[in-house]
Amino acid sequence: MSGATLEAYLVSCIATRDETARDVAAIIQRLATAALDIRKLVGQGALSAHLHGLRGGANSDGDMQKEMDVICDDLFLSSLQGAPVAFYASEELEHPVSLNPEARLAVAIDPLDGSSNIDTNVSVGTVFSILPAIKSTDHDPMPTFLQPGNRQLAAGFFIYGPQTALVLSLGKGTEIFIFSSRLGCFVQGYKSVNIADRAHEFAINASNYRHWEEAIRLYVDDCLAGADGPRERDFNMRWIASLVADAYRILVRGGIFLYPADTRRGYSQGRLRLVYEANPIAFLVENAGGAATNAVTRILDIEPESLHQRVPLVFGSRREVARVARYHVDPTMIGERAPLFGKRGLFRA
Repeated sequence: MSGATLEAYLVSCIATRDETARDVAAIIQRLATAALDIRKLVGQGALSAHLHGLRGGANSDGDMQKEMDVICDDLFLSSLQGAPVAFYASEELEHPVSLNPEARLAVAIDPLDGSSNIDTNVSVGTVFSILPAIKSTDHDPMPTFLQPGNRQLAAGFFIYGPQTALVLSLGKGTEIFIFSSRLGCFVQGYKSVNIADRAHEFAINASNYRHWEEAIRLYVDDCLAGADGPRERDFNMRWIASLVADAYRILVRGGIFLYPADTRRGYSQGRLRLVYEANPIAFLVENAGGAATNAVTRILDIEPESLHQRVPLVFGSRREVARVARYHVDPTMIGERAPLFGKRGLFRA
C-alpha cells in the first residue's frame, strides 16, 4: 500500500518544528523538482545529444567535464535560486558559491553521481547534504562545508533507475520515496528503513585485490571462504560500480559496501568525496541503523580539510562494519590464513 506523498511527509515532519525545519523542507521540494527534470534527461540515454558531450573546463578531479554533469549541476543550482540557501557547493565547481548569505542553510551536492554509467544503462543518481550555514563577516562559504557530517540537518539521494526514487533522512529514520508517474509525485514506498545487523552480501571491486592493504584482503578472503571458513556462512559478492545503486540495495536488503584506500596513484586517501558523497550516505545509513566508517573512524566525525577531500568508505550492516574495523586495529582478528587469491589475483582451487 502506498504511503504519504513527499509533500505530505515533509509537512507532517515540520508541523511542530522551527523555521529551520521549514527551510529544510522547502529545499528538499526544490531538489525533487529538479530531479524530475534530470530523470527525463537520463532516460534519453544515447538519444540525448548531451550524453557524450564535453565542456571546455575541468571538474574538481582535473578531468574534462561531461556535458551531462554540468547540465545537472546548472539545473540544481537554478532550482535553489530564491530558496533559503546561503551557499551551494558541488563536485562540478572548484569553489562554493553564495546564493543568499542571509539564509540559514547550505547545500553540498554531487549532481550526477556515476554519470559514466549512463551509456550502459546502469542506475545513476544525485547525492546531497543540507548543512547549517556558518555566518562570517566576509560571507566566506568555505567554513560551512568544512563541518563534520554529524552537523548535517538532512541528507539524501535520488536514484534514476528502473524506478526513480528519493532516499531521505531528516535525522530521525531513513525513508524511501518512489516517483509515481500516475500521481506525478514522490510517494513513500519504504517506511523507517532498517539495515539488518547480519549481512550475507558484500560489495567491493575485487579487481583491485592486489592493491588493498592486508586487513581488507583478509576480510574479503574470509567472506569468500564461505561456510568452510571462519565466517561459517556463505556470502554473495555484488559490485554495481554506482554508489547510489549499491547504497540503495544495502538499505533495502542489507549487506556491506567497501571502497577502501589502496596503493594505486590517486587512491591512497580513498576515492569518494567526504563532503558530498560519504557524509550524506553515512547520515542515511546511520539513521537506518547501520554504520559508516573510513574502515576505522566514524565518517560523520571526520572534520573535512577541503571541499573536495577524498576518503575511504565502508558502510552497511553495523556488525560487519565493526568487523572490518577490528581487522585493522586488532591483530588477533588476522590469523595465518592462506589467501584465496594468487599473485595474479586469480582464485585458487
